[in-house]
Amino acid sequence: MKRFEIYRNIRKRAMIWGLPVSLFALMMIAVVGSLLGIIFSFSFGVVITALAFNCLLYIGLTRFASRPQLFQVARVFPASISSKRLSQLYYEQD
Repeated sequence: MKRFEIYRNIRKRAMIWGLPVSLFALMMIAVVGSLLGIIFSFSFGVVITALAFNCLLYIGLTRFASRPQLFQVARVFPASISSKRLSQLYYEQD
């Protein structure tokens, strides 16, 4: 009888071919665009170029998905959280 493993990682992101859904959609748009390019200008060079571009895009997107901190520019959380008022202006009426 087949045994099924309990899925405990319910809060993890959905993955398709090792990519999050948004990056997978980006890759599929590139694949459809490549297919349109192949169909409307059929030559061996275009086929090889589209294949190489799609392979490089997939490799790049999987590396980006595995290490998203490479492109993180701003900090997500401040260094400290305080309820101290930063401004001397009073917006309340007396």
